[in-house]
Amino acid sequence: MGQKNQSLRAGKVLYIVGAGGFGRETLDAVLAGLEATPGDSDLCFVDDGHPGEVIRGLDVIGSGAVLAGKDFVIAIANPDVRRRLANAMLSGGSVARTIVHPGAVVGPETYLGDGTVLLALSHISSSVRAGNHVQVNYNATVGHDCVLEDYVTVLPGANVAGGVTLGEGSTIGSGAIVLPGLNVGRGAMVGAGAVVTRNVPAGAIVKGVPAR
Repeated sequence: MGQKNQSLRAGKVLYIVGAGGFGRETLDAVLAGLEATPGDSDLCFVDDGHPGEVIRGLDVIGSGAVLAGKDFVIAIANPDVRRRLANAMLSGGSVARTIVHPGAVVGPETYLGDGTVLLALSHISSSVRAGNHVQVNYNATVGHDCVLEDYVTVLPGANVAGGVTLGEGSTIGSGAIVLPGLNVGRGAMVGAGAVVTRNVPAGAIVKGVPAR
């Protein structure tokens, strides 16, 4: 189950890779579950676009300054970028950490893979299997018996009904609805507010009500 619900303790190093909007929201989730005060733990952002800056009180380092063997979480929404950076961190000996905001709900018999992030008020129902480096944003819901393959992104307020399979690297837009038992293919994109009533092929972009 990855490292679900393991709060960060004093002296623990965690790299948050990506200092943009989702990176800061991931920091919120980390701090909400922190057993020590923030100053007692070695948190920092890794972002080659902002090295040397201080964001939300944390130092930002470049990827070249990352120490091997430390925990990390990829906090970037783009699944292709997330995959590339995760592979780079893992090849350098770092360890992917799963981050679950204490305000998220996770049902029984649910598996969360390494590096997955669940933000506040997300609701993951029972018997769900989420792969590695999945992101479920605030107020999003995932129904029973769903399968979320690696690098899936479920954006704020989306509702994924029971028995749905989301293929690797697929994205469900803000406020979108996926009806029960459907498949969204690898790398597909469901637009904001769309209602998915049929299977979505791999690589497709669908939008509207019903989604086409």
